[in-house]
Amino acid sequence: MTDSIKIDSNWADKSCAVIAAHPDDETLWAGGTILMHPEANWMIVTLCRRSDADRRAKFFRVLREYDAKGAMGDLDDGSEQNPLDKELVKNTVTNLLGKTDFDLVITHSTEGEYTRHLRHEETAKAVVDLYRAGLLAAGSLWSFAYEDGGKAYLPRAIDSADIYLQLTDDIRQRKYKIITELYGFPEDSFEARTSPKAEAFWRIKKS
Repeated sequence: MTDSIKIDSNWADKSCAVIAAHPDDETLWAGGTILMHPEANWMIVTLCRRSDADRRAKFFRVLREYDAKGAMGDLDDGSEQNPLDKELVKNTVTNLLGKTDFDLVITHSTEGEYTRHLRHEETAKAVVDLYRAGLLAAGSLWSFAYEDGGKAYLPRAIDSADIYLQLTDDIRQRKYKIITELYGFPEDSFEARTSPKAEAFWRIKKS
């Protein structure tokens, strides 16, 4: 757990971005990390659901809770999960961010966090491509590290990931409240039941 101690006690990243597919992904997979580091300047973008008035309003309430800036895109998020054009996804990421220079960027895993949502994987691949092409400058790029055993159980943090953070009771409760009260997911929902009590990330290499 050396990484956890170092990250908790010596957070040096001041300009941080979370790039997610949907409003609530930022909280499910990285909300505790955001809450633990209010000293950072957080930019949170979601690639889908801008035209969903209910989710849009909730997302901006959540941004206020995090004292973060943010923006929403409106990529297709239909149940069919038809693949999106790769360049469209990359252009959406850069347009939403408004700048391309951060100390830390956090996004989805290219394998997703559970079985399965194509938009998560497409978002991750676009961000990694931008990072490796030098079009998204970041001191570090992390991806969410969760798995569900092929739907055998709810998504859980991978304890062998590069970074594994056990959340304190206070942070866990604040994160859960954002999911259930600000986003309004009922206690028996997938989101509320999942709400990971630990958060994990992979470090993405430049090459």
